Amino acid sequence: MGADRVFAYGAAAGLLGDLLLGDPRRGHPVAVFGRVAGAVERVLWRDHRGWGALHTAVCAGGAVALGAVAQRIVRPSTAASVVLTGAATWAVVGGTSLAREARGIGRALEAGDVEAARARLPHLCGRDPQALDADGIARAVVESVAENTSDAVVGALVWGAVAGVPGLVGFRAVNTLDAMVGHKSARYRRYGWASARLDDLAGWPGARLTAVLAAVAGDERRGAVRAWRADAAKHPSPNAGPVEASFAGALGVRLGGTLSYAGRVEHRPVLNQKGRAVEVADIGRAVRLSRRVGLLALGVTVAARLVAKGRTS
Repeated sequence: MGADRVFAYGAAAGLLGDLLLGDPRRGHPVAVFGRVAGAVERVLWRDHRGWGALHTAVCAGGAVALGAVAQRIVRPSTAASVVLTGAATWAVVGGTSLAREARGIGRALEAGDVEAARARLPHLCGRDPQALDADGIARAVVESVAENTSDAVVGALVWGAVAGVPGLVGFRAVNTLDAMVGHKSARYRRYGWASARLDDLAGWPGARLTAVLAAVAGDERRGAVRAWRADAAKHPSPNAGPVEASFAGALGVRLGGTLSYAGRVEHRPVLNQKGRAVEVADIGRAVRLSRRVGLLALGVTVAARLVAKGRTS
């Protein structure tokens, strides 16, 4: 069996595992990587881009190398290769946990328990929950579902199709490093620069595929394309912009506006200005759209891998 079919079966099994089991409660490989990256940071940290680049190279490069070694070890066995690909896919995608957290917040808001929703919001995104009312929380959840569909599902599948297990674990390592050190705080403005830029580069293809599939799978296809074309470039993130704009158009809602992160207020452009304000019910709609996008992404990446194999054989 070729590497194309190994990826097809393994990625499908990994997504099924995520759907049925969600993330492991203890000993999650991403959490283990985070602890290792934190230990490396404690040794290397300097308020300097070069030291931050070294941190990125050591951590992301180490993850890719580990994936490459594991893939090489199991290569003689087709079954073992499929199992490894499936396990890696299950470990790096997070669609079920994303949906669970979003729906949990949605249920709290539906019950009128804004404080419970505020308590759960940090599990999903870095917004300041105390600065948000019920509508603001709902909007934050929809935006996070959109962005994390790209980061936690589609981007990983894209790089898995390109590079197998090293691509899967490497993408998630880069994405995790960006979450840890890529923000513009006083400590990480220089040190996290390399991680943030590498995450922008690695996330570029997955974000565009996510935006396309959101337009295909959404309720308002023309609205998604229109919002993407008109508003994506206004977003400060080159990858979140297309994804959030396409989701906004596909759902017929407005996203963006004033945000608060740990006391720091940002005024972002509104995405899909013609849409209506986000409502609590839109959380469930965003989760369902995210699920459809993830399944379509599996089909697209598997098909692309098979076509590429056919052209080279």
